[in-house]
Amino acid sequence: MGEKVVAGTFDLSDRHVYREKLLACLKGLERLLAEQRFDRPKNLMGMEIELNLAGPDGLPRMLNAQVLERIASRDFQTELGMFNLEVNIAPHRMGGRVLDQLAEELRTGLNYAHRKANELNAGIVMIGILPTLGRADLVSANLSDVDRYALLNDQIVAARGEHFALDIEGVERLTCTSSSIAPEAACTSVQLHLQVTPGRFADVWNAAQAVAAAQVAVGANAPFLFGRELWRESRPPLFLQSTDTRPPELRAQGVRPRTWFGERWITGPYDLFEENLRYFPALLPLMEQEDPLGVIDAGGVPQLGELVLHNGTVYRWNRPVYGIADGVPHLRVENRVLPAGPTVPDVIANAAFYYGLVRALAEETRPVWSRLPFEAAEQNFDAACRHGIEARLRWPRRGRLGGVAEVPAVQLVRDELLPLAAAGLDAWGVEPADRDLYLGMIEERCRRRVNGASWQTATYHRALERGLDRESALAATTRRYSELMHAGEPVHTWPVGFREPAVPLG
Repeated sequence: MGEKVVAGTFDLSDRHVYREKLLACLKGLERLLAEQRFDRPKNLMGMEIELNLAGPDGLPRMLNAQVLERIASRDFQTELGMFNLEVNIAPHRMGGRVLDQLAEELRTGLNYAHRKANELNAGIVMIGILPTLGRADLVSANLSDVDRYALLNDQIVAARGEHFALDIEGVERLTCTSSSIAPEAACTSVQLHLQVTPGRFADVWNAAQAVAAAQVAVGANAPFLFGRELWRESRPPLFLQSTDTRPPELRAQGVRPRTWFGERWITGPYDLFEENLRYFPALLPLMEQEDPLGVIDAGGVPQLGELVLHNGTVYRWNRPVYGIADGVPHLRVENRVLPAGPTVPDVIANAAFYYGLVRALAEETRPVWSRLPFEAAEQNFDAACRHGIEARLRWPRRGRLGGVAEVPAVQLVRDELLPLAAAGLDAWGVEPADRDLYLGMIEERCRRRVNGASWQTATYHRALERGLDRESALAATTRRYSELMHAGEPVHTWPVGFREPAVPLG
């Protein structure tokens, strides 16, 4: 949703005309694919990270416009909630010391933003869901003052026709309603982009789907919402429910949600764009003047603006992206399963694990998705979100036995997926020292059974044992998390509990 959108109203004819324009865009994409107009391989990756603003008390601060004004950098942008920011890391070519380069750029950018936020008695917190968020924080009045967010909220609310119902049962159960999509703003994530050719797109997307559960199991970092301990990674159920345009009757009919894992392995990028048009009505029927087929006939490259905008309102955990750079179209797989944080090294470790793993799996002669039912990949994702580092996942057996077996996630990652990720990073040409450093952090998380979610919950319960009430325990956990986050040591090294006095965010 980074496009500039101007709020307005739509009459009944707009949606019909827009649907026809979307179909023309889809036909344009099909022609570009058939004519092999897409960019050659460049091994380019990119990263976006959503952030929270919190004060020295650990509570959210609705200050993103003021903080962004002080940061004054195009690398930082607004996000849905006034307590959110997003930082964008420029595309990098995979290889060499890219992991350390990413770490240094991210560390420099976050430290600068944190200093600017400090000027307003706030600070940057990189976490999946800020534990101290309350229901009163996530209301439409606290949506960022940007037309596209207001318009998106209005259209999703109108499509649903009633309040959004949140019902998440984990360690505890949360039930409440919302009159807007504002609870979605609680979900702050890392988005990993990988530019791929059309011929490799399906293999990379299928690989990303297959390993999404393992990513979440080792990277979970969102166990709390509205004062309740829920799933170890509570973002996916929250995102699904807070953007769900389906009333209960449509859910009962099996209508697909806009936040969607998918339902099948694919054979090419067209499959996903076509599904997005076939299953999901447009939320933002905003028309461009471009005639995409006419542009192609004239030898040009169409922007496909309507298709891009519509694609951005279907929230796949691995999303297809069409873009243009230097006048040449390209395709990307956008991986959206990871929460933000806990630290810069942890973010880079998660990225190294993902990029290495999808490279290795996409090049296997007998790919994992030919041996793993799609339903099992979806069930794995659910299990990883619920249980985090303690999840059990289904995975194809090696050797002559064949079939699928259920194994602890930590065992699967250590015994099978980390060696594959190492081989994939080698294939990218990543420096061995960087490979070993960052994948070693994933291995240590598995060995110690520690990730951001497990640390948060252990520290929260330690606070309760010290006699703090629920609200105070969550605030103390947030303050301690922020202190350790800015110290920068990876989460598997963090001590559980507190030291006196706790260092405030600002």
